[in-house]
Amino acid sequence: MEEDDVQRAVRRIAHEIVERNKGAAELVLVGIRTRGVPLSNRIATAIREIEGVEVPVGRLDITLYRDDLHTLEQPVVRETYLPPDIDGRQVVIVDDVLFTGRSVRAAMDAIIDFGRPASIQLAVLVDRGHRELPIRADYVGKNVPTSREEEVKVALREVDGEDGVFIGYQG
Repeated sequence: MEEDDVQRAVRRIAHEIVERNKGAAELVLVGIRTRGVPLSNRIATAIREIEGVEVPVGRLDITLYRDDLHTLEQPVVRETYLPPDIDGRQVVIVDDVLFTGRSVRAAMDAIIDFGRPASIQLAVLVDRGHRELPIRADYVGKNVPTSREEEVKVALREVDGEDGVFIGYQG
């Protein structure tokens, strides 16, 4: 995906979120660090342009919720911020790439620790398949079939200085 493709995918995801939720009044977007945060901000901006509603946006660090935490030598925990009241709201988790589903599971666990949303939905820029958990995205920018040996890298201007999605081999 090139820069224009990323922008179109973000706008399409924003439209789909608004349509499915019959507006934006009860929405909260929560970006998984790192690249889910700028994506959630972009989706919120697009929703504001579509609906004229300012959607609250949160940032979520899932480090302490990972199922492989015991294997990390020195985990680095960064700031988590969720809007004050997520109870009864439609929470949309935003991430760059959906792969095994383990990061999303960790994000759901973290969100539940903060409150009881009416629903939790998932928006991803890229779904590359290979799920290990029964998790699927509600909103997908692009499905990209890959092999397990391939690596999907999302670059976002806010983090990487450019927008794009790149596929290569690990190593």
